[in-house]
Amino acid sequence: MLKDAHTYRRIIVPITLAILLLFAFAPAALAASSAQPNWPTGLKQHYLALGDSLAFGFQPNGDFTHGYVNDLFQIIQSEGVQDFTNYGCPGESSSTFIHGGCPAPGAPPPPYTQLGAALAFLQANAGKVSPITLDIGANDVLADTTITPSGCTVNRTKFDADLATLNTNLTGTILPDLKAALTINGRITGDLVLMNYYDPLQNICPNTVHFTQRLNAVLTTDTKAFGFFIVNVFGAFGGAATPNPNICTYTWMCTPPPLGPNIHPTDTGYSVIANTFAAALPDKQ
Repeated sequence: MLKDAHTYRRIIVPITLAILLLFAFAPAALAASSAQPNWPTGLKQHYLALGDSLAFGFQPNGDFTHGYVNDLFQIIQSEGVQDFTNYGCPGESSSTFIHGGCPAPGAPPPPYTQLGAALAFLQANAGKVSPITLDIGANDVLADTTITPSGCTVNRTKFDADLATLNTNLTGTILPDLKAALTINGRITGDLVLMNYYDPLQNICPNTVHFTQRLNAVLTTDTKAFGFFIVNVFGAFGGAATPNPNICTYTWMCTPPPLGPNIHPTDTGYSVIANTFAAALPDKQ
């Protein structure tokens, strides 16, 4: 019943917090309300999931089957969606999304690209795909934050440059290409829904919230510019206030070694993300 595009989903990758920050830094915030698209089309036969380790459904205990994509499919299946395809890759940035080279062990090497696979899927199933979910951008700025026992330091100059690259990749390639692939005879045939990111570091490093808000501001502005949805996962995880009690239950950040601390969601956290997506989706048409 569940479709999986990549064999590497079965690979259990041992990840420490330091490696996690290299593979899927998923902080984020900005309590942006869902932007209504110009062309809600409703749910259709196929659900296509795109993104990084959150779309993939990574958890440090090796459970890759209870991510938000799986949970969301269970919700929308009752509305007539028949199957899903998940191209999510741990560590995917907006640049590797376009050009290939996702750093996850076992990921397909170039010339494969997640964007290329998505466009081919949309072409092969023209007019039959909705929704398309996407989480991308956190890994663009992952290397800009350094965690030490005394706190977190953000390289502001590099962060600004990396954020500009993300903006260029979204507005110059990713969003226009996906929009074009969804357009048939001048009409948009599927709903693309992006998410903003929670900040798993906010309790140990409150200074990261400002930067994750800036990250999500770019995501929100770019998504609205193309008339697509964006959902407020940051708000659903508890917003910017610290301490945020949801961090310990929605993520593995408070879990002791060897499974934690880990920035990825728990089953509960993934369920929250799925429900946040589901609440924004138009009904089946």
